[in-house]
Amino acid sequence: MYDDFPILHNKNIIYFDNAATTLKPGRVIQAMNDYLNYYTSNIHRGLYTNAIVTDYLYDSTREVVKEFIHCNSPKEVIFTSGTTHSINLMVFGYMKYHLQAGDEVLLSKAEHASNILPWLRLAEEIGIVVRYIPLSDDYSLAYENVVLSITEKTKVISLAQVTNVIGDCRDIEKIGKLCSSKGILFHVDGAQSVPHMKVDFQASYIDFLSFSGHKMCGPTGVGVLVAREALLKEMVPVFYGGGMNLSFDSTGKYQLVDYPSLFEAGTPPILEVLGLKSAIEYLREIGMDKIQDYESELKKYLLSKLETVPDIVLYNRDSSSGILVFNIRGVSSADVSKYLNSFHICVRAGSHCSKMLKENMDISSTVRVSLYFYNTKEEIDYFISVLQRCRNVFHVV
Repeated sequence: MYDDFPILHNKNIIYFDNAATTLKPGRVIQAMNDYLNYYTSNIHRGLYTNAIVTDYLYDSTREVVKEFIHCNSPKEVIFTSGTTHSINLMVFGYMKYHLQAGDEVLLSKAEHASNILPWLRLAEEIGIVVRYIPLSDDYSLAYENVVLSITEKTKVISLAQVTNVIGDCRDIEKIGKLCSSKGILFHVDGAQSVPHMKVDFQASYIDFLSFSGHKMCGPTGVGVLVAREALLKEMVPVFYGGGMNLSFDSTGKYQLVDYPSLFEAGTPPILEVLGLKSAIEYLREIGMDKIQDYESELKKYLLSKLETVPDIVLYNRDSSSGILVFNIRGVSSADVSKYLNSFHICVRAGSHCSKMLKENMDISSTVRVSLYFYNTKEEIDYFISVLQRCRNVFHVV
């Protein structure tokens, strides 16, 4: 897979920051360049050849997404700017009009900021109650704790399938089935799962699914909100403008188009949607099961090697994703990251947008290594050899 990524030929780097964003294969870059070089046009506005080509490529991407995550219809696929936009659209386009003061929304303290802050804002606006499902001692989320947290006031459960710090993989099929049996709406933040494993929207009883293109070999600036059609029929647009109306006049009357275009006002991220389409096709050709199995093997190898590093503190040994967080005793995570950077190794240091998690972990900052299918054991070996010399960090930094 190494040969598929131009940046790995152009720069001498080891890229271990895949939970933040992923590298882009040449075919994705080419798909976007083709749009720019050969058929640049807007969508749903022109009858000339370039516009017809663009319309087809853009609209057919919904079918590609449908097949990828197994939702019911391409009409359930809404293009957004990313997971954050998707969650905000759901919260302020649907939940705001279907929840009441006192209704409970269950989250966890391991969630990304994008799956917490919109709910906190909605609590201020309409008086919903945000509650947090307790985490286990290893900071994972046990199904039993989900069951115990549900009350008669619980209306929504909103969880990441894979968290971006601990990297624990929640049993969304089991949780989704529970939600369905109790009439609870279920939102899954798939930003860290959709790029790495098979996700089945229907089999998991999901009501809303959000994810981003840039974490799955696609470009930044594009994401997806998938929602059941019955819910989309009751969702209100957050943005109004071109592309989502049929007519309007000076009397104040206006008529809007049907979903999904109803929720894509203005010129959408056409270039980015075409890049996303190419990225999904690329991942499907590799095979999501192969990707997941390889990452699991790589994670076990990384863990076995990290445990030999002096003064290392590992926080998520048992998580099943390709995410591993650690610290070196006596060295800040920022200094570890800067030290590794001097050897062209890219990792993340900080709170990783999960600032509530420190309430459970009693630390505010860690070093995060996040793997993807283009990483290798040879890269891990080099990474470990550099970490073994981490006591020289202050000579380097």
